[in-house]
Amino acid sequence: MDRFLIVTNDGKDKDHAITNQIMNLLESAGKECILCKKDENKKIIRDSVPAEIGCAIVIGGDGSLIEVARMLWKREVPILGINMGTLGYLTEVEVTHIDEAFQQMLKGDYTFEKRMMLQGIFDDGSCDVSLNDIVVSRKGELRVIHFRLYVNGELLNSYEADGVILSTPTGSTAYNLSAGGPIVEPTASLIVITPICSHALNTSSIVLSAEDEIVIEIGEGRNDSEEEVFVTFDGADTVVLRTKDRVTVKKSEASTTIMKLSNISFLETLRRKMKGN
Repeated sequence: MDRFLIVTNDGKDKDHAITNQIMNLLESAGKECILCKKDENKKIIRDSVPAEIGCAIVIGGDGSLIEVARMLWKREVPILGINMGTLGYLTEVEVTHIDEAFQQMLKGDYTFEKRMMLQGIFDDGSCDVSLNDIVVSRKGELRVIHFRLYVNGELLNSYEADGVILSTPTGSTAYNLSAGGPIVEPTASLIVITPICSHALNTSSIVLSAEDEIVIEIGEGRNDSEEEVFVTFDGADTVVLRTKDRVTVKKSEASTTIMKLSNISFLETLRRKMKGN
Protein backbone atom coordinates (compact mmCIF):
# COMPACT_ATOMS: atom_id res chain seq x y z
CA MET A 1 0.00 0.00 0.00
CA ASP A 2 2.13 2.83 -1.34
CA ARG A 3 -0.26 5.24 -3.09
CA PHE A 4 -2.78 7.22 -1.04
CA LEU A 5 -5.65 9.43 -2.19
CA ILE A 6 -6.20 12.28 0.29
CA VAL A 7 -9.75 13.68 0.32
CA THR A 8 -10.28 16.73 2.53
CA ASN A 9 -13.50 18.38 3.61
CA ASP A 10 -12.34 21.97 3.16
CA GLY A 11 -15.03 23.24 5.49
CA LYS A 12 -13.69 21.07 8.33
CA ASP A 13 -9.93 21.42 7.70
CA LYS A 14 -9.97 25.01 6.47
CA ASP A 15 -6.25 25.69 6.66
CA HIS A 16 -5.33 22.11 5.65
CA ALA A 17 -3.31 21.71 8.84
CA ILE A 18 -4.52 18.14 9.36
CA THR A 19 -4.18 17.36 5.66
CA ASN A 20 -0.58 18.54 5.61
CA GLN A 21 0.20 16.64 8.81
CA ILE A 22 -1.05 13.39 7.29
CA MET A 23 0.69 13.95 3.97
CA ASN A 24 3.99 14.65 5.77
CA LEU A 25 3.63 11.45 7.81
CA LEU A 26 3.03 9.35 4.71
CA GLU A 27 5.60 11.01 2.47
CA SER A 28 8.29 10.77 5.14
CA ALA A 29 7.63 7.01 5.09
CA GLY A 30 8.20 6.93 1.32
CA LYS A 31 4.54 6.84 0.35
CA GLU A 32 2.95 8.77 -2.52
CA CYS A 33 0.09 11.15 -1.71
CA ILE A 34 -2.41 12.47 -4.24
CA LEU A 35 -4.61 15.33 -3.11
CA CYS A 36 -8.12 14.88 -4.49
CA LYS A 37 -9.17 17.64 -6.91
CA LYS A 38 -12.51 19.41 -6.49
CA ASP A 39 -14.56 21.81 -8.60
CA GLU A 40 -15.71 25.30 -7.67
CA ASN A 41 -18.63 23.78 -5.71
CA LYS A 42 -16.23 21.65 -3.63
CA LYS A 43 -17.43 18.48 -5.34
CA ILE A 44 -14.93 15.75 -6.17
CA ILE A 45 -13.84 15.70 -9.81
CA ARG A 46 -14.19 11.95 -10.37
CA ASP A 47 -12.23 11.86 -13.63
CA SER A 48 -9.19 13.26 -11.82
CA VAL A 49 -8.92 10.28 -9.45
CA PRO A 50 -6.10 7.95 -10.56
CA ALA A 51 -6.88 4.37 -11.50
CA GLU A 52 -4.33 2.87 -9.13
CA ILE A 53 -4.89 3.74 -5.46
CA GLY A 54 -3.91 1.67 -2.45
CA CYS A 55 -6.04 3.51 0.10
CA ALA A 56 -8.22 6.62 0.41
CA ILE A 57 -7.75 8.85 3.47
CA VAL A 58 -10.86 10.93 4.18
CA ILE A 59 -10.49 13.98 6.42
CA GLY A 60 -13.89 15.21 7.57
CA GLY A 61 -17.02 13.56 8.92
CA ASP A 62 -19.15 10.55 8.05
CA GLY A 63 -20.74 12.46 5.17
CA SER A 64 -17.35 12.99 3.57
CA LEU A 65 -16.52 9.29 3.87
CA ILE A 66 -19.86 8.31 2.33
CA GLU A 67 -19.21 10.62 -0.62
CA VAL A 68 -15.87 8.92 -1.23
CA ALA A 69 -17.39 5.44 -0.83
CA ARG A 70 -19.92 6.20 -3.56
CA MET A 71 -17.22 7.67 -5.79
CA LEU A 72 -15.06 4.55 -5.41
CA TRP A 73 -17.95 2.14 -5.99
CA LYS A 74 -16.72 -1.13 -7.58
CA ARG A 75 -13.05 -0.18 -7.12
CA GLU A 76 -12.48 -2.11 -3.86
CA VAL A 77 -10.28 0.65 -2.40
CA PRO A 78 -10.11 0.64 1.43
CA ILE A 79 -11.05 3.90 3.14
CA LEU A 80 -9.67 5.30 6.40
CA GLY A 81 -11.64 8.13 8.00
CA ILE A 82 -10.21 10.97 10.09
CA ASN A 83 -12.99 12.35 12.28
CA MET A 84 -13.46 16.11 12.12
CA GLY A 85 -17.23 15.84 12.38
CA THR A 86 -19.51 15.19 15.34
CA LEU A 87 -20.55 11.59 15.99
CA GLY A 88 -18.16 9.87 13.60
CA TYR A 89 -19.49 6.31 13.36
CA LEU A 90 -17.46 5.72 10.18
CA THR A 91 -14.50 8.06 10.64
CA GLU A 92 -12.54 6.15 13.23
CA VAL A 93 -9.34 8.16 13.82
CA GLU A 94 -9.62 11.23 16.06
CA VAL A 95 -7.37 14.19 15.18
CA THR A 96 -5.64 13.94 18.57
CA HIS A 97 -4.40 10.44 17.71
CA ILE A 98 -3.24 10.88 14.13
CA ASP A 99 0.47 10.22 14.75
CA GLU A 100 -0.14 6.96 16.63
CA ALA A 101 -2.78 5.80 14.15
CA PHE A 102 -0.58 6.30 11.11
CA GLN A 103 2.43 4.68 12.73
CA GLN A 104 0.21 1.68 13.38
CA MET A 105 -1.08 1.67 9.82
CA LEU A 106 2.41 1.93 8.33
CA LYS A 107 3.38 -1.15 10.34
CA GLY A 108 0.52 -3.03 8.68
CA ASP A 109 -1.42 -3.36 11.92
CA TYR A 110 -4.97 -2.99 10.61
CA THR A 111 -7.98 -4.97 9.46
CA PHE A 112 -10.60 -4.45 6.76
CA GLU A 113 -14.35 -4.35 7.38
CA LYS A 114 -16.82 -4.86 4.53
CA ARG A 115 -20.00 -2.79 4.49
CA MET A 116 -22.89 -3.64 2.17
CA MET A 117 -24.31 -1.03 -0.20
CA LEU A 118 -27.69 -0.61 -1.87
CA GLN A 119 -28.37 -0.11 -5.54
CA GLY A 120 -31.44 1.66 -6.91
CA ILE A 121 -32.49 0.90 -10.49
CA PHE A 122 -35.04 2.98 -12.39
CA ASP A 123 -37.43 2.11 -15.21
CA ASP A 124 -35.11 3.64 -17.81
CA GLY A 125 -32.23 1.41 -16.70
CA SER A 126 -30.28 4.16 -14.91
CA CYS A 127 -29.02 3.39 -11.42
CA ASP A 128 -27.21 4.79 -8.39
CA VAL A 129 -25.78 3.40 -5.15
CA SER A 130 -25.78 4.25 -1.46
CA LEU A 131 -23.80 3.26 1.59
CA ASN A 132 -26.32 4.60 4.12
CA ASP A 133 -29.77 4.74 2.62
CA ILE A 134 -32.13 5.34 -0.27
CA VAL A 135 -34.99 7.65 0.70
CA VAL A 136 -38.29 8.26 -1.09
CA SER A 137 -39.81 11.55 0.11
CA ARG A 138 -42.34 14.16 -0.91
CA LYS A 139 -41.46 16.87 -3.41
CA GLY A 140 -42.78 20.36 -2.85
CA GLU A 141 -45.64 21.22 -0.51
CA LEU A 142 -46.35 19.56 2.84
CA ARG A 143 -48.45 16.46 2.14
CA VAL A 144 -48.42 12.69 2.40
CA ILE A 145 -47.39 10.58 -0.55
CA HIS A 146 -48.97 7.33 -1.68
CA PHE A 147 -46.80 4.39 -2.65
CA ARG A 148 -46.92 0.63 -2.88
CA LEU A 149 -44.06 -1.56 -1.71
CA TYR A 150 -43.37 -4.98 -3.25
CA VAL A 151 -40.89 -7.60 -2.03
CA ASN A 152 -39.79 -10.26 -4.53
CA GLY A 153 -42.82 -9.43 -6.69
CA GLU A 154 -45.37 -9.69 -3.88
CA LEU A 155 -47.21 -6.68 -2.48
CA LEU A 156 -46.06 -6.04 1.09
CA ASN A 157 -48.10 -2.94 1.87
CA SER A 158 -49.57 0.29 0.55
CA TYR A 159 -48.47 3.36 2.45
CA GLU A 160 -49.64 6.90 3.03
CA ALA A 161 -46.65 8.62 4.59
CA ASP A 162 -44.16 11.42 4.29
CA GLY A 163 -41.85 8.85 2.69
CA VAL A 164 -39.86 5.70 3.32
CA ILE A 165 -36.22 4.93 4.19
CA LEU A 166 -34.46 1.85 2.83
CA SER A 167 -31.36 1.52 4.96
CA THR A 168 -28.23 -0.60 5.09
CA PRO A 169 -26.87 -1.72 8.47
CA THR A 170 -24.32 1.11 8.19
CA GLY A 171 -27.13 3.61 7.66
CA SER A 172 -29.21 2.28 10.52
CA THR A 173 -27.66 4.87 12.88
CA ALA A 174 -28.46 7.73 10.48
CA TYR A 175 -31.88 8.86 9.17
CA ASN A 176 -33.34 5.44 9.95
CA LEU A 177 -32.59 5.89 13.66
CA SER A 178 -34.08 9.40 13.69
CA ALA A 179 -37.27 8.00 12.15
CA GLY A 180 -37.58 5.38 14.90
CA GLY A 181 -35.93 2.49 13.08
CA PRO A 182 -33.70 -0.16 14.70
CA ILE A 183 -29.92 0.00 15.15
CA VAL A 184 -28.19 -2.82 13.28
CA GLU A 185 -24.67 -4.21 13.65
CA PRO A 186 -22.88 -2.56 10.70
CA THR A 187 -21.28 -5.67 9.18
CA ALA A 188 -24.64 -7.49 8.98
CA SER A 189 -26.23 -8.18 5.61
CA LEU A 190 -29.86 -7.03 5.56
CA ILE A 191 -32.16 -4.20 4.51
CA VAL A 192 -34.26 -2.10 6.90
CA ILE A 193 -37.47 -0.45 5.68
CA THR A 194 -38.73 2.41 7.87
CA PRO A 195 -41.75 4.55 6.91
CA ILE A 196 -41.47 8.27 7.63
CA CYS A 197 -44.45 9.62 9.61
CA SER A 198 -46.84 6.98 8.31
CA HIS A 199 -50.54 7.89 8.45
CA ALA A 200 -51.45 4.50 9.87
CA LEU A 201 -51.44 2.74 13.22
CA ASN A 202 -48.74 0.28 12.13
CA THR A 203 -45.57 2.29 11.60
CA SER A 204 -43.06 -0.39 12.51
CA SER A 205 -39.85 -0.93 10.58
CA ILE A 206 -39.45 -4.12 8.58
CA VAL A 207 -36.16 -6.00 8.37
CA LEU A 208 -35.57 -8.02 5.19
CA SER A 209 -32.89 -10.31 3.88
CA ALA A 210 -30.16 -8.66 1.83
CA GLU A 211 -31.11 -11.06 -0.97
CA ASP A 212 -34.63 -9.62 -1.26
CA GLU A 213 -35.58 -7.32 -4.12
CA ILE A 214 -37.75 -4.36 -3.19
CA VAL A 215 -39.85 -2.32 -5.60
CA ILE A 216 -41.46 0.99 -4.68
CA GLU A 217 -44.24 2.12 -6.99
CA ILE A 218 -45.46 5.71 -6.75
CA GLY A 219 -49.22 6.02 -6.37
CA GLU A 220 -51.68 8.74 -7.35
CA GLY A 221 -51.79 12.12 -5.63
CA ARG A 222 -54.77 13.87 -4.11
CA ASN A 223 -57.92 13.66 -6.28
CA ASP A 224 -56.11 11.24 -8.61
CA SER A 225 -53.59 13.90 -9.60
CA GLU A 226 -50.08 12.99 -10.73
CA GLU A 227 -47.76 12.63 -7.76
CA GLU A 228 -44.12 13.73 -7.74
CA VAL A 229 -41.53 12.44 -5.27
CA PHE A 230 -37.78 12.56 -4.68
CA VAL A 231 -35.59 9.46 -4.56
CA THR A 232 -32.37 10.44 -2.78
CA PHE A 233 -29.16 8.42 -2.43
CA ASP A 234 -27.21 9.11 0.77
CA GLY A 235 -28.68 12.62 0.91
CA ALA A 236 -26.79 13.57 -2.26
CA ASP A 237 -27.98 12.53 -5.73
CA THR A 238 -31.71 12.97 -6.29
CA VAL A 239 -34.07 11.59 -8.95
CA VAL A 240 -37.68 12.76 -9.47
CA LEU A 241 -40.33 10.06 -9.91
CA ARG A 242 -43.99 10.44 -10.80
CA THR A 243 -47.17 8.38 -10.46
CA LYS A 244 -46.72 4.79 -11.75
CA ASP A 245 -42.91 5.15 -11.83
CA ARG A 246 -40.92 2.52 -9.96
CA VAL A 247 -37.54 2.18 -8.34
CA THR A 248 -36.08 -1.28 -7.65
CA VAL A 249 -33.78 -1.52 -4.64
CA LYS A 250 -31.46 -4.43 -3.93
CA LYS A 251 -28.10 -5.23 -2.45
CA SER A 252 -25.26 -3.91 -4.58
CA GLU A 253 -22.73 -6.38 -5.94
CA ALA A 254 -20.01 -4.01 -4.72
CA SER A 255 -19.30 -3.12 -1.10
CA THR A 256 -17.38 -0.47 0.80
CA THR A 257 -14.16 -1.49 2.57
CA ILE A 258 -13.42 0.38 5.80
CA MET A 259 -9.91 0.24 7.27
CA LYS A 260 -10.01 -0.49 11.00
CA LEU A 261 -7.13 0.36 13.33
CA SER A 262 -8.75 -0.29 16.70
CA ASN A 263 -10.28 -3.36 18.31
CA ILE A 264 -13.12 -1.38 19.83
CA SER A 265 -16.39 -3.26 19.27
CA PHE A 266 -19.46 -1.77 17.62
CA LEU A 267 -21.31 -1.96 20.94
CA GLU A 268 -18.61 0.02 22.74
CA THR A 269 -18.54 2.60 19.94
CA LEU A 270 -22.32 2.84 20.09
CA ARG A 271 -22.25 3.31 23.85
CA ARG A 272 -19.68 6.10 23.57
CA LYS A 273 -21.41 7.90 20.71
CA MET A 274 -24.89 7.76 22.24
CA LYS A 275 -23.86 8.69 25.77
CA GLY A 276 -25.83 11.72 26.84
CA ASN A 277 -28.01 11.69 23.69
